[in-house]
Amino acid sequence: MSNETGSDRDSAIEIDPAVLADDGSSYVQDFTDELDSFSTSATSSITRYPIENGRRYHAFKSGAYFLPNDEPELERLDIVHEMIKKALDDRLYAAPIQNFHKVLDMGTGTGIWAMEMGDQCPHAEFLGNDLSPLQPSWVPPNVRFEVDDIESPWAYGTQFDFIFGRTLPCAVSDWPKLMKQAYDNLRPGGWVEFQDFDIAFYADDGSYSPSSDTAKFIQLLLQAARESGKVASPGPQLEEWVRGAGFQNVVHQRIKLPVGPWPKEQRQKDIGLFNLVQCIDSLEAFSMRLFTSVLKWEVEEVQVLCAKVRTELKNKSVHRLLDYHVVYGQKSES
Repeated sequence: MSNETGSDRDSAIEIDPAVLADDGSSYVQDFTDELDSFSTSATSSITRYPIENGRRYHAFKSGAYFLPNDEPELERLDIVHEMIKKALDDRLYAAPIQNFHKVLDMGTGTGIWAMEMGDQCPHAEFLGNDLSPLQPSWVPPNVRFEVDDIESPWAYGTQFDFIFGRTLPCAVSDWPKLMKQAYDNLRPGGWVEFQDFDIAFYADDGSYSPSSDTAKFIQLLLQAARESGKVASPGPQLEEWVRGAGFQNVVHQRIKLPVGPWPKEQRQKDIGLFNLVQCIDSLEAFSMRLFTSVLKWEVEEVQVLCAKVRTELKNKSVHRLLDYHVVYGQKSES
């Protein structure tokens, strides 16, 4: 037991005399007006997005996330969604969960995963959270979205059957803590699934050079994220974090994703084209804020390096690959 002498917990909260004197009717109206005003003010503060170097960023928990939330980035996220779905043979998740009723989509982004899940699974309820209210207004009736920071303490209680988190680079400072929160907010027997990239390019045929501008860009990105307290390439560590949180029946799948339309097989060629487009579109999205604020680069320096990397990425003679990691696990039944 702790002693909190003189703390705020020991002092009673004083009641407004106007509340005691009012018969209730005018107070209710005034209070309703006050709530409306507060809601408008809160919404305004959440959507008062800062603009930096031509890109728009989150206002809620400003600075907590280094990637923008503008239209080009939202379009890129939807491209990533289509690419991953194609890589997973049109599945939206890999975990062997069959009966679920409440699902959490962490860092939902555009909300496209939650909305497609809602259409496919009308029996279940889906909640997606993100730092910005960027999701559409017209959504399936079993889907809702809220503004929240997944790194803040969760207040859901133990209620979800399935918790899903995908592509969260440079978004999380404490991954083990996030995994523990997911574990604590699952029902016994519930499943968690995380998916993310290893952002280090490679080529099976040796066509990718570790001395290229692209390789330099990746190393700088990893460095800047590390210095900012974030993880730019979470994929390879997902299994370790999931197991560390206490999940059982853990499965780790590593999927090779081509970058560019160089594969012979049409499905892989389509995936590669999606991946090339999203990689090119991600260059300034990932680097502009990180390199200027953390590495203290000038904007022009970032733009020049990104231009060099774009040129390299379009070189069809280099057969780049990226690894995409899918890890899922189950909470104990007891």
